Formats: sequence, structure tokens, C-alpha cells
Amino acid sequence: MSTGNGHLRPPLEVLDAQFQDVIDLPPLRPIRKPPFWPALILFLMTLVSTLAVGAEFALSYAHNVAPFSGDENPLTMMMAPLQHPRLLLLGIPFSLTLLGILLMHELGHYFTCKYYGIDVSYPYFIPAPTLFGTFGAFLRIRSPITTRRALFDIGIAGPIAGFVVAVPLMAYAIASSKIVPGAQADAGIVFGNPPLMRIFIELFHPGTDPATLLLSPVGRAAWVGLFATALNLLPSWQLDGGHIIYSLSPERHQRISLLVAIILIGMGIYYWHGWGLWGIALMVLSFRFRHPPLFDRWSPLDASRKLWAFVALIIFLLCFSIIPAAAQ
Repeated sequence: MSTGNGHLRPPLEVLDAQFQDVIDLPPLRPIRKPPFWPALILFLMTLVSTLAVGAEFALSYAHNVAPFSGDENPLTMMMAPLQHPRLLLLGIPFSLTLLGILLMHELGHYFTCKYYGIDVSYPYFIPAPTLFGTFGAFLRIRSPITTRRALFDIGIAGPIAGFVVAVPLMAYAIASSKIVPGAQADAGIVFGNPPLMRIFIELFHPGTDPATLLLSPVGRAAWVGLFATALNLLPSWQLDGGHIIYSLSPERHQRISLLVAIILIGMGIYYWHGWGLWGIALMVLSFRFRHPPLFDRWSPLDASRKLWAFVALIIFLLCFSIIPAAAQ
């Protein structure tokens, strides 16, 4: 019991008496996890909305015409299956394919967060009356990301997971889709072909004009998955690409984000107006909500992660379309 200086250690009973107030603190309440039911309800709503849109893709494909052809309002065409619920069954291939790609993307983020011990929510899907029935899905990260390696892995895991699922589905869809000359003649909306699609078209249908390819509902869902991957990999703000840029160079993240926003605004003027809206939104968000700082922003990334960053750039270029869609 000696302290080494000729005095005995104080008895434990004395310590208990001195620090009784500290010892008797009330027990900490366990952190309550958010309920699962909001995520489930949003998923079911998104399932219905994508089934409704998928029915239109299936009907148009069966009649050898491009989706949303004719003079009818596209929103009215998407509402028809809700008025006749049996038509929703036709939307199953599109809906399950799209939701599967989006879910894999979010699960890539989710399990990487769990690997690093970061508190994260369930995936929340967003139903929407759009051409694809959804605005995608998102996660809420409820605890700080401490290191650049963790941020990089979380940022890149989602796009990689979604891309790995979308690629074989797109390859299968293009290989099995129809060649219909003049299919786009009465189309209200003409969808662009990202480089990956053009590669598969040349591989499975050499010499075919891409405008004559009538993509199946599975292929159209894979198209949406590739488009969502490109959007998420934009190197700006707190998108997945923005997380990757921040993990590579925290001090340059803000400038790169603003530069990307300016480029998108320019592309919106000369190519597709949607890029202009994205550019304005990213510029406002970059000024208003800066990327959260890391506890350790000095430990550099290793060579393998820098190589994966290059892979992410290749994926972005394969999925990106200068004009994703255009009204005709």
C-alpha cells in the first residue's frame, strides 16, 4: 500500500467518501435508435410511384414506341396506373431494378459507416411524381467522421456498389433490347446515351444507330442508376464526389466545389438546363453549408485509395451525359 515516498495509500473508503458525488451520478440513458417505420413507409411509397412510372415504360416497350410518346401530358400518363391498379404489375421490372440499384448504393454507405463505428440511419427513399418516380435515396450520418480514410471509404462505397449492380443489368438490357427504326419519332422526351451505353451498343449491336435502340424497362432503370451515379460523383459540396475530394485535399475542397458549380451553370446555358439548376444549387449549398471538418485532416490517404479515386473518376466519365434528356 506504500506510495513510494514513505506514506501509505489512502484507504478506498476515504476515496469513496471524497468522490461520492461523482460516483453517485445517475446512469446514462442509452441512445434510442430512430424507429424503422418512417423508412419503411417511404420505401413503400417509392415502390408505388416507381411501379406507376414503370408501367408506362413497359407499355411503350410492348408497343414498340419510345416512352411518353404522343401529345398526352407525361404526368397524366404516369397517373393512369394509379387509377387502374392492375397496370402496376407491369411496372415490376423497372421498379425492382431501380430500387435495387439505389438500395445497393445506400447499403454501400451504410455498411462502411458501420465498419467505422459511425452512427447512421436506415436508407430513406424519396417518392416523387417525376419521370422516374423517385428523387433517389439518402442516409443520415448522426456522428462525426473522424479521419480522411473513413470519409473516403464512405464516400466511394455507395457509387461503387450501385455501379457494380447497374453495369451487368445495362449490358443485359442492351443485348436483349429491340432495334426499332423511327422509335423516337413521336417521343416527347429523348434520353441521352452515356459512354457506357454506347460501348455496350457497339459491343452487342455493332454499327447500330443508338437512336433506333428501344431500351427495355430494365435498361431504362439501369440508365437512371447510371445517371444517379454520375450526379453523386460530381466533385462538389457534400455529394459522394465532394467527400472524395475533401478526403484527398481538404484545403482545396471549397474552391473545387465552386469551380464545378460554375462549369455546370455554363453547361446549363449551352447544353442542358438541368445542369444549370444543379450548378446554382451546389453553389448556394457550398457557401451556406460547408463540408464538416474532420478530427484528423492531416493523415494522408494511402496509394491504394488514390488509385480508387482514379477509378471513381473513370466511373463518373462512363456514366455522365452532357445532355441526359431533351424535350422533343
